[in-house]
Amino acid sequence: MPRVVTVILTNDEGKILILKRSKKVRTYKGKWGGVAGYIEENEKPYETAIKEIKEEVDLDTKDIELLKQLESICITDFYEGKKYDWNIFSFLFKTKEKSKIKIDWEHSEYRWIAPSQLKNLETVPYFKEIVSKLL
Repeated sequence: MPRVVTVILTNDEGKILILKRSKKVRTYKGKWGGVAGYIEENEKPYETAIKEIKEEVDLDTKDIELLKQLESICITDFYEGKKYDWNIFSFLFKTKEKSKIKIDWEHSEYRWIAPSQLKNLETVPYFKEIVSKLL
């Protein structure tokens, strides 16, 4: 079962950063989510979270502060007729650098939104639940 991280970034205004997955990624194209990535074999989930934040939105450790981490959860989902089992490690970080966000090829756009606005968006599996547990 693949181990992955999901990172929610929040700012001083209480908004969260959401990223729209591009057409170039393998799964959940066009769906909204947070910073995410696979945990490599010799990596700790926290290390992966920091690495993915840098790769996907170009924030350094000096730009962010860890607020909360959840126990990992396992979910099963179906995407385009294929079954996926995920072991998800979730983190909440705060940033003061919301204007510095630079997304990579994995995403086509980003927004800072109030958490209540998530209900109107099509998100990756279990994303809304993770956000509500972290906030």
